[in-house]
Amino acid sequence: MIRYLFSRFLLTLPALWLILTMVFLLVHIVPGDPVQQMLGEGARAEDSERLRHALGLDLPLHVQYARYLAGLVRGDWGRSIRFGTPVLRVVLERYPATLELALIGLMVCAAIGIPAGALAAHRRGRAADRAVGFFTLLGLSVPNFALGPVLILIFSIELGWLPVSGRGGPAHLLLPAVTLGGALAAILTRMVRSSMIEELSSDYVRTARAKGLPERAVLFRHAFRNALIPIVTILGLQFGTLLAGTIVTETIFSWPGIGRPTVQAISARDYPLVQGCILIIAFSYVVVNLITDMAYALVDPRVRLE
Repeated sequence: MIRYLFSRFLLTLPALWLILTMVFLLVHIVPGDPVQQMLGEGARAEDSERLRHALGLDLPLHVQYARYLAGLVRGDWGRSIRFGTPVLRVVLERYPATLELALIGLMVCAAIGIPAGALAAHRRGRAADRAVGFFTLLGLSVPNFALGPVLILIFSIELGWLPVSGRGGPAHLLLPAVTLGGALAAILTRMVRSSMIEELSSDYVRTARAKGLPERAVLFRHAFRNALIPIVTILGLQFGTLLAGTIVTETIFSWPGIGRPTVQAISARDYPLVQGCILIIAFSYVVVNLITDMAYALVDPRVRLE
């Protein structure tokens, strides 16, 4: 198991390097000058040049890239141009809130998608299956930047049941988590349905039913267990999507994660902060993929032999 996971980790290192390089190049190629953003358009040329030199933005691009990589090796992610504080501090202060929201969003996704998909597969072609299909289509059609304001309007403004924004108790988590996990629950539901239908038509399921096993045992102990590989796959991939989706959701609900600083950093051309926020999301995605590979090996030991 350890050798298998180590080999998978080694495969992720080139991907992380490529992500770092692409993000570094993109944020420097995008039009805009952070110095002008900080000093304003009426700033004197001498002041602009002095600040650009202090920030190291007057160096050639390859020199800036080499300095950035060397800093990462030392644990120095640079200083935020906008906030004037170390990027690593900003990321570590806000990342727990983003991780909390993504995990709860994933739980909401699984709590909706797995039972709904199993029900649709069990009632294939019946009214329940058609109802689940309708709601999954609705979920896929409504993006989170549209769902969030609708939920705020209904449950916060009209009914007054839940807070509009901020981070606090479970009540603050509910709306952003549903907004984040709702659309992905529709994808998971369809995946669970298709996997369960394939397993329910297998010979071992027919044998289990012929032995007189209860339908619940056939559905969950046999069919669902063998359908776990694609389900684990989609959950692992969706967690990465959830981390990226928090950027929009956190802005809607004023959630104090890394999403809002990322949007502000992009607007202010704060290169170090943009790179730091995307780096932590990419690293989290790599870790989740390793956990998914571990889950593969636990669910199906044959995976270790591949």
